[in-house]
Amino acid sequence: MKIGFIGLGNMGGPMAANLAKAGHEVIGFDRVQVSIEGVALAGSGAEAAAGADVVITMLPNGEILRAVADEVVPAMAAGATLVDCSTVDVDSARAVADQANSAGLRFVDAPVSGGIGGASAGTLTFMAGGTTDAFATAEPLFTIMGQKAVHCGDAGAGQAAKICNNMILGVTMIGTCEAFALADKLGLDRQKMFDVVSTSSGYSWTMNAYCPAPGVGPQSPADNDYRPGFAAELMLKDLRLSQQAATSADADTPMGQLAEALYARFVEDEDGQGKDFSAMLPRFVSRRRG
Repeated sequence: MKIGFIGLGNMGGPMAANLAKAGHEVIGFDRVQVSIEGVALAGSGAEAAAGADVVITMLPNGEILRAVADEVVPAMAAGATLVDCSTVDVDSARAVADQANSAGLRFVDAPVSGGIGGASAGTLTFMAGGTTDAFATAEPLFTIMGQKAVHCGDAGAGQAAKICNNMILGVTMIGTCEAFALADKLGLDRQKMFDVVSTSSGYSWTMNAYCPAPGVGPQSPADNDYRPGFAAELMLKDLRLSQQAATSADADTPMGQLAEALYARFVEDEDGQGKDFSAMLPRFVSRRRG
C-alpha cells in the first residue's frame, strides 16, 4: 500500500518505520523535523495524504486530530481509509468519522496499548472502531505494527475501549501503591506481600507484571528510578478523557474521578511530572493518613 503517516513522534515514528520495513511505501509528515528510516518526508499533511491508500495519524489530542482532518480529508482520494491511532475523546473520533464518511472515505479509530517499546518492537495492541470494511482494510497494517487488533464496534468504540481500560489501570495502580504503603507501615516485607498477593485474589497486572515496588516482581520502571514506561502525565490525560466521556454519557464513575484527582495532584502540584505512573508508590509512602 501507499501510506501517509502524520505524527512521527515517539510512537508514530517507529510505527511508520515498521510499515516501511514491511515493504509499504510510507510518506510521513510531522511538524518537527525528523528522520525515520525508510520513510519519505512530505512538506505538509495534505501532501502526505495525497494519493495514499491509507492515512494513519498519531496525534496528541482531539483538537489537533480535528485540525489535521480538516487538512487531509480533502486531499485524500475517494475510497481511501483514514486510521487514527491517537488516544482522543470519543466525541472527536466520531466527528472525524462523520467528516471522513461524508467525503467518501473509510475511517477507523484505533488507539494503541503497549507504549514506546511496543511501537518499536511491533507488539502493540490496537482497539479499533469503525465499519467491518474499514477494519478489514486496516487490519493487515495492524498486524505489522502490533500483535493484536480487536474490532470493538462502530466509530468511537476503539477510543471507548482504550479509556475504559486505562481507567481500570489508573485505579488499580493507585490501589496497588496504597497497599504497598500500608504494608510498609504494618511491617510487612514487600517481597512477602508480593508473594501472597500475586497468587491470591489481589492479583492484577499492576502487581504481577508492572510492580511499583523496586526489586519486587519482574523488571519494571520502579527498578529504573521510575523513568517512564508510561508517564504519569499520560495517565492523567487518559483519566481526564474517561471522565469527559463519563460526563457525556451520564455514567457514575467515582473511582475514576478520584483517580483523576490524585494523578492531577501528583503531576501538577507534586513531583510526578516526567515520572512513571507507578511512582505513586513513593508518593503514598511519604504521606500520612489525611
